[in-house]
Amino acid sequence: MEERDGRAGGFRKETVDRLLRLHFRDGRTRVNGDALLLTAEMLKVFVREAAARAARQAQAEDLEKVDIEHVEKVLPQLVQPGMELLILKMTKQKELLIWTNI
Repeated sequence: MEERDGRAGGFRKETVDRLLRLHFRDGRTRVNGDALLLTAEMLKVFVREAAARAARQAQAEDLEKVDIEHVEKVLPQLVQPGMELLILKMTKQKELLIWTNI
């Protein structure tokens, strides 16, 4: 995981922090730097996988250009029940505190 110019995994730290805070119940909950880096890395993997699957979807439809409709078609493959549990297990292994909505 890398951090450059206030960015982690290609995302601004503030953006990742705000995304996490959307799901916090307690406004006083804090996220440490390692948790932000790990979450940004997971977001980067998710976005790259979504882009790759959308490109394959466009190819399957004999199109040269990927459009938002292709991303919409593959999103259900990426967002499945139990993903929150996987994220929670990963953070416990790294001994980081990330609250997730299960």
